[in-house]
Amino acid sequence: MLTGHRYGLNFIKLDGDIGCLVNGAGLAMATMDIIKLNGGSPANFLDVGGGATPEAIRSAFELITSDPKVTAIFVNIFGGIVRCDAIAQGLINVVEQMNLRLPIVCRLQGTNMEKAAELVNNSGLKIFSITDLQEAAEKVVDFSKIVKMARSIDVGVEFSLGI
Repeated sequence: MLTGHRYGLNFIKLDGDIGCLVNGAGLAMATMDIIKLNGGSPANFLDVGGGATPEAIRSAFELITSDPKVTAIFVNIFGGIVRCDAIAQGLINVVEQMNLRLPIVCRLQGTNMEKAAELVNNSGLKIFSITDLQEAAEKVVDFSKIVKMARSIDVGVEFSLGI
């Protein structure tokens, strides 16, 4: 079993199905609360800390995706110390390297957030950049419900950005 301690991350496995990758314990708690308020269930508490590096992001994704119950992933980062565009590039690299198929909603707020949204939106990957916390939570809960429904009837689903 993977643990966050091994990777230098604050990680606690929970019973839900929405993986959470967040920086800061307070923001992680708020992220889990808003998922619950929107009818979802967090699969974990995961705080990558203020200086979220590409290595930390990869380790976080390895932890999250090691749980077969995870149906969607919510990345919620406040870039004060770390720049949002650096996080976005790390996120893109990890999703490509790990060939992740789960829908990912990312909310990157703070330093260079516009550049981060541009990188994510132009990546061609199934990563949905949403700046509003409520909208992002609603979307990740919706994605999770769709994936759960598809899994229950043994079919796969693909997501793309609306036009």
